[in-house]
Amino acid sequence: MNFSRALLTGVLAFTAATGAQAQVQTQAGDYPSKPVTLVTPFAAGSGPDAVLRLVSDKLSRLWNQRVLVDNKPGGGGFIAIDQARRAAPDGYTLLQLDSEHIAALPHLYKSKNFVTLQHFDPVASLFRTPFFVAVASDSKWKNMSDLIAAAKADPEGVVYGSWGVGSPGHLGAQQLEALTGVRMRHAPYREVSQLFANVGAGEVPWSFASIPSSQGIYKAGKLRYLAIAAPRRIPQMPDVPTMAEAGGPASLEVNSFVSLLVPKGVPAAIKAKINADVAKVIADPEIRARFDTFAFEPLAWSPEEIERNAEAKSKVYGELVRRGNISLE
Repeated sequence: MNFSRALLTGVLAFTAATGAQAQVQTQAGDYPSKPVTLVTPFAAGSGPDAVLRLVSDKLSRLWNQRVLVDNKPGGGGFIAIDQARRAAPDGYTLLQLDSEHIAALPHLYKSKNFVTLQHFDPVASLFRTPFFVAVASDSKWKNMSDLIAAAKADPEGVVYGSWGVGSPGHLGAQQLEALTGVRMRHAPYREVSQLFANVGAGEVPWSFASIPSSQGIYKAGKLRYLAIAAPRRIPQMPDVPTMAEAGGPASLEVNSFVSLLVPKGVPAAIKAKINADVAKVIADPEIRARFDTFAFEPLAWSPEEIERNAEAKSKVYGELVRRGNISLE
């Protein structure tokens, strides 16, 4: 009798486990069976938005479903984040975030007690972008040595711009200060276009800049790049020296990576399918060519690699936020 009960219990447990596994496989096999929404905190027309729309178009063709981009800029990223948090964990709402949304927000908004990766799982990486040190084309600074020397000669007399408190441009400048022992004043802007217009006019001495955000002013001949904050030059700007070559700290790397995340609870099989399909799309020659114009480095990281890279940035950002007493509360 006991043997029969044990056998029956085992059969039922096996049936339940097999059924659950089959359900997950079915979910992944049918996914997506309805339109998918990609929520993003980036404004329409920005570099990350342009990439997301390319990816959404390719995914729509691959999945034979509509893939919609929903721009929710503002609120430091929390407008988009809150919308995605309210979505069902079924894989039909994805959230595009950069590494600063993942790694810096918890340090910048302490009272919110919000840790991004406690609420979302990374599922796919898109790209990484490097940042350049941009000055007006007629700036008297010819390299990073000149910029650093000016900051040392006039503590807090040198001003740098950025596209917001806690942005890569702000935190990158904080890291430059920490590595060189200088102090500079920060001028945050709401509009990226206005920031680089002012840098090009010499109203703000310098700023970090990506190619897509500053290319209009650069192509107009009003902007010059002193260095790329990276260990190697890039093919798109072969004449721009590395930070070390320009006389800056060799260890200074300023970049941002962009990924797709889903609310916690999405079945593993669906997350794996999203990862594989996004990697397939990112490998498309048309997207690679578009990335190349932006100097975006395509990424095909696993979710675990995204988390490891986010954790590394979080350690750096946490130290910089504490050092600079930076807060967005």
